[in-house]
Amino acid sequence: MRCQTSPLGRGHPVGAGPIIRRVAPLLVVIDMQRVFAEADSPWVVPRFAGLVPAVERLADAFGDRVVFTRFVPYEQPPGPGSWAEYYDLFPFFLRPQAEGLTPLVEPFASRKVPTLEAPTFSKHGPKLEALAGPERSIVLCGVSTDCCVISTALAAADAGMRVRVVGDACAGVTPASHNAALAVMGGYAGQISITTVEEELARG
Repeated sequence: MRCQTSPLGRGHPVGAGPIIRRVAPLLVVIDMQRVFAEADSPWVVPRFAGLVPAVERLADAFGDRVVFTRFVPYEQPPGPGSWAEYYDLFPFFLRPQAEGLTPLVEPFASRKVPTLEAPTFSKHGPKLEALAGPERSIVLCGVSTDCCVISTALAAADAGMRVRVVGDACAGVTPASHNAALAVMGGYAGQISITTVEEELARG
């Protein structure tokens, strides 16, 4: 097709329609918080410290297309249902005693980027969709693979978002549960794909 100068810009084929400028996927860093990092926490993720350099590299590469999430207690004790039963098992994470456990760890706490808070394992929802933008594409990393990461990935995919999970920038409660969660997510062909840090960085 011969290109002519058009009102849309030099070299744009006449009649080809408007130029669509692609937006980079949104990096969603899941729950890099003290409650999952500290050795004496009931919810410590053993490989947490080893994730920090990988997550830093990804956050640097994605620039302003990054959001951090935090798992926070309900404002009021949850009513009847599974969350009430959950907090019967883990009362240490109810307000106000959990306040010191919910902040992000450094170096992430000092970053000037959006933070989404939710009292649910999944961080998908209208706020995340708005940050992702019209392409509805997200890249996940963080903790834990077998809880908040997989919950977010499945909810987002079910809502029609494109999801990539950076497997070596996530960690589970055990290596076995981490690998099992990746295997489950990897089975959602066409909706969820498992990548690596190096693959994400190579995308530019």
